[in-house]
Amino acid sequence: MNIALLIIIVVAIVLAIVGGMNTALSWLLWVALIVGVIALIAFLLRVVRGGKA
Repeated sequence: MNIALLIIIVVAIVLAIVGGMNTALSWLLWVALIVGVIALIAFLLRVVRGGKA
């Protein structure tokens, strides 16, 4: 599960960079932010619940 979270975070960063380079694709920035927040929440839930890191 840890690898999946890392992949989601990397994809979010790439989308944020692409969205920042072209204003016509600014919606990608919102998608990246949403995906990043979801990944952060999932990570925090695993930490709070004592999941294996």
